[in-house]
Parts: sequence; C-alpha cells; structure tokens
Amino acid sequence: MADTPQAVWECLREFSGEVRELQGAHSVTYLNKPPSPLTFYRDWISSNRPCIIRNAITHWPALQKWTFDYLRSCVGYKNVSVAVTPNGYADAVYNGKFVMPEERNMLFADVLDIVEKKKKPPGVYYIQKQCSNLTEEFQELIGDVESHIHWMSEALGKRPDAVNFWLGESAAVTSLHKDHYENLYCVVSGEKHFILHPPSDRPFIPYEMYQPATYQVHEDGSFKVMDEESAEKVPWIPLDPLEPDLSMYPEYAQTKPLHCTVRAGEMLYLPSLWFHHVRQSHGCIAVNYWYDMEYDMRYHYFQLLDSLTKAIEHV
Repeated sequence: MADTPQAVWECLREFSGEVRELQGAHSVTYLNKPPSPLTFYRDWISSNRPCIIRNAITHWPALQKWTFDYLRSCVGYKNVSVAVTPNGYADAVYNGKFVMPEERNMLFADVLDIVEKKKKPPGVYYIQKQCSNLTEEFQELIGDVESHIHWMSEALGKRPDAVNFWLGESAAVTSLHKDHYENLYCVVSGEKHFILHPPSDRPFIPYEMYQPATYQVHEDGSFKVMDEESAEKVPWIPLDPLEPDLSMYPEYAQTKPLHCTVRAGEMLYLPSLWFHHVRQSHGCIAVNYWYDMEYDMRYHYFQLLDSLTKAIEHV
C-alpha cells in the first residue's frame, strides 16, 4: 500500500493528459459567428470547451456609444460599488491571508476621473461587483446591450443569474480561481487577457486554507489588512500563473495553461469549473453573463477529482 499515493498521482496525470487530447484543448478556438443553440450546446457546453465568438455583439449600441464622456453623462451622477486595493489584487492571497478589497461606494464620475488619470488617489480601482451590478447599479446602460444572450438562453433553457459590468485600471488583476457558472464574457472596449486551465488540471493546482481579511484605507492613504475574526478559513489558490513558484508547487509544471486575448467586440465562452486568471488593458469595459451550471455528472466527476486530490495530498 506504500506505493498507492504515487500510483494515484500517475493515474491523475494520465487522466489530465487524456482529457486534453480528447478535447483538443491546445488552444482556444475562434468562431466567426454564434452557432445555433443546439450546435453550441452539443459542441461546446456539453464538452466543457472554451471558445471565442466573433460577431456576437457587433450589433450592440454599447460598442459605439460607451465612451467615457457618454458613461459620465448617463451614469456619472450615481454612487456605485468599487473595489479598492493597494496592489490591484482583490480576492487574493496576500501575506498568508485571503484578502478582499475595500468595497467603496462612490460617484461613478469620480471612478472615471481616476481611470482617466485626472485624479490620482492611492490604490487601484476596479468596478467588479458580481451580483448583477449592471441591472442593479447601471440600469441606464441596459438598453445598450442585451438583457440576456438569446441563443445561450435557448441552449440552456434559462436566463442568466447575473449580468455584470466591469471597468477598471490595468493594474487590477483577477487571481486564479473557478466559478460554478457558464460564463459569456463580452469585451466592449479594450481587451482582456485570460490564462485558462481545464477542470482536469485540478490535481496540479494548489489550494490552501486562509484566514479571510479585508483591506481598509486610512485617512493618510495607507492600506491596512483587517482580519475577519469570526469568519472560518477559506480555501484559495496561492499560486500566481504569471510567475509560478515551482519550487513550492512543483506539480503545477504538469499543466499546460491556455492563453487567450479577448478584444473589443468579441465574446469568450468560459465553461463552468474552468480555472481562470484575468488581466486587462487600462480602462477596459466588459459585460458578462453568468448562467448557473447544471449540477450533472460533470460536476460530480469534478468533485471526485477534487476529493482524490485532497486525499493524496494528506497521505
């Protein structure tokens, strides 16, 4: 039985490689137009494969209208939720803790001034609230996009759980994580840079338990990390795929991450449970649609993979 953990690791490595070969997941495929709902479900959703779709949102008025001047005139007077961090990393591991941003309520016009560098307060600012903030805080902009993506809603038989608006500085980075959503990520201006890992890479992606904390900004502009004392520890990925520490996490070398750039007018289909790390050009504007995943056998297979990984890590 002494060799059992090593044998399981070998099986997991073979499994990951076989999934990659079966899916042909060596790069992210481009589609020149949205497929039919049936084709999209059959070829992409059911096989859990990402793709970038061109000409899916070119009819949106937002692509022409959403200049900073237009946004300021439409929404500048409103208070909106903004994530503020000292380094651009919100919801990320910092100094041995899982640190969340300061959630600040401020005039949207002031956010635009910061992104346009008319004002230079300390910190990095990112509109990233993920509870359907487009419909909750930016209702004036809904008519410039779609309330849902019709062919995706037909493919899944439901409407999105959330529609989110994103805008921020280039220093804002989304750390490596996964979501339980089928995600359509639409770039209106600028570009987003994604690093992607399929769910089958889970054995080689480290998780550790961290004390949750939150950034707080003092009057002098300095940032302090405040522990969430009553909160339980949370699992998060400590590894930075831009500069992975292979001496600490050698198994990550087994992965073959996919890199892709989503440009203005393009849509990324990011399947549920795919790990992703995101950067952006300065002032990039995006809208994404989160459709709740089906908790079918794919979900249970991932849970089994996750459980096996945790079990052999603790042998």
